[in-house]
Amino acid sequence: MGRIQALLQEMSTATEDEIAWQLVREISFKSAALLKPIFDAQGGKNGRLSIQTDPRLYRNSRAMFEQTLEFSKLAPNMIVKIPATRAGIWAIEEATYCGVSINATVCFTLPQCVAVAEAVERGLQRREKEAKEIASMGPVCTIMVGRLDDWLKFLAEKENVTIDPGYLEWAGVAVFKKTYRLFRERGYRLRLLAAAFRNHMHWSELIGGDVVISPPHAWQVRFNASDVEVRSRIDREVEPRMVEELTKKFADFRRANTESGLKVEEFDSFGATRQTLRQFITACHDLDALVRDVMIPKPETA
Repeated sequence: MGRIQALLQEMSTATEDEIAWQLVREISFKSAALLKPIFDAQGGKNGRLSIQTDPRLYRNSRAMFEQTLEFSKLAPNMIVKIPATRAGIWAIEEATYCGVSINATVCFTLPQCVAVAEAVERGLQRREKEAKEIASMGPVCTIMVGRLDDWLKFLAEKENVTIDPGYLEWAGVAVFKKTYRLFRERGYRLRLLAAAFRNHMHWSELIGGDVVISPPHAWQVRFNASDVEVRSRIDREVEPRMVEELTKKFADFRRANTESGLKVEEFDSFGATRQTLRQFITACHDLDALVRDVMIPKPETA
């Protein structure tokens, strides 16, 4: 609260939203500094901090691109999150061409990942043709594995689908593993990142892969204290009967797990995308409200 009060003095004409985003910049800058030694020691492969572009811009390619460029300059180890929406794909290519390391977010499906990978490749190839540096770049594409599971669980309740509940815990893992195999076959130059953890398979089944694992602190503590054997499982296929059952009973799993399952024009209307964007946008409004409560304190009641 103290920093908000100070910013209100320093930025005397700023709106609550402008104050909120300044807080995001400052927190991100300070956090990136904590990771900088790892970034330097590992040549940029690790030690990057992700900063989220405004999710309310998900339909505006140019606005996302411009905010990405600004955020990328906050620190040398900054990686900027752009949603894998229809408009986001263009912004991802252009930001990559400009030398920005991107983190594609709001992403749940194989088709989205391929579109992101192709956009990054186009951006990298354009840089190479102009003899621009790419060695220090570290783009990633996030699959929000737990949020895909969440969406299918929601559909199971809504549509009265009967299925072994354990199968629904494997949907995101199945999509991640299939995408990882395809990325290796095609030689895409960005790594996959797993996020939105709901069970230990979202970590344990991905061990051994050249991937990024991004668990919240609580899950990291849980993993460290677990008795799950740490061994490579990335190449172990999800049991075919699970994939077959998920494919048969959920059209959205078929769409998520098939390269041609979604067109770029359909990314924004995918259920998990809508659900996640709404939550991310709500979080923006919550931060604005926090600033508002300091900017315009509620009157005391008698």
